[in-house]
Amino acid sequence: MIGRQAGNLQAPLPAGTLMPRLLFISDLHLSPTHPDILASFLGFLRSDAGKADALYILGDLFDSWVGDDDDTELARQARGGLAVLSKHIPVHFQAGNRDFLIGARFCEQTGVSLMADETVIEIKGKRILLMHGDLLCSDDLDYQQARKTLRNPAFISDFLSKPLAERQQLAAHYRKLSGEATAAKAANIMDVNQQALLSFMGKHKADWLIHGHTHRPGDHEFELDGRPCKRLVLAPWSDDSAQIMQLDYTDDKPGMLSSRYEAGT
Repeated sequence: MIGRQAGNLQAPLPAGTLMPRLLFISDLHLSPTHPDILASFLGFLRSDAGKADALYILGDLFDSWVGDDDDTELARQARGGLAVLSKHIPVHFQAGNRDFLIGARFCEQTGVSLMADETVIEIKGKRILLMHGDLLCSDDLDYQQARKTLRNPAFISDFLSKPLAERQQLAAHYRKLSGEATAAKAANIMDVNQQALLSFMGKHKADWLIHGHTHRPGDHEFELDGRPCKRLVLAPWSDDSAQIMQLDYTDDKPGMLSSRYEAGT
């Protein structure tokens, strides 16, 4: 399913789970140029991920995804690891700005379920809004306009009709242009706009928001309509660090796993 519309989708939790242990990751940016991150991801899937009740991947798992027919070794390994894990726990995926072309074929091959751009889960009376995070950066007008163009169904259909090799070349070109544009922008416009944040959370009556995208991990507390709210920002992965947010609901504070997983674990 390409071009998913945002909505108040309820992502189901494992049946009968009273105190679920949920894991959240984002912004791994898997690519052939960073084999250590891929190795760490595969190790994570074989170890801590399997001990959870559900895994939520909030976008940019891949640095680039040009279609579900991707036949690279990296894509095969990632699909294989996810397929094994999804036989044991639910795995949910939310599109990022780098891998929004993940679709139905990928889900069939991996057992992963796709979430809408705005997804709510409810646990212990808390409404938790899950987003990749790019929609929150509303001050970056150039990016928001580019996002509309790239997510247009006509653009997507035309792009996916091209041969795989051509799509890979185009994606490399787009990444180069994106990197140059990012380097020229002021840092503040690429962060979350507070009014956009309040608008999305108010729309969904959310108590918490978990997102990635900005690469600025943190825990932010604020009030919305007189009630305490929280914004939790996931950390990007690097060659020597893999950070996973853990919610087990023994209390109201999220835990953080931080490690570098070995591919053989």
